[in-house]
Amino acid sequence: MRKIKLTSEEKEIMSAIENDEFVAVKGEELKAVADAIAARKKDATLTLRVNKRDINKIKMMTCRKGIHYQTYIAEIIHKVAEAI
Repeated sequence: MRKIKLTSEEKEIMSAIENDEFVAVKGEELKAVADAIAARKKDATLTLRVNKRDINKIKMMTCRKGIHYQTYIAEIIHKVAEAI
């Protein structure tokens, strides 16, 4: 049988499952999680011209944090929209 190679994030998830660190979610809590996921669904495209140095700084920062710069920018936009 061939062994599947997991990413570090997948290994963390597998470890948490094996250590019974995940808890089943039901009812209102499950609905809240589903609503949060739906709120983060990206269903529109935005084309925006910005300063190249700003983008490069954001790319460097997000690379150190291990996230994609577009995801980071989308999260900032979401937080601003929710604050209105």
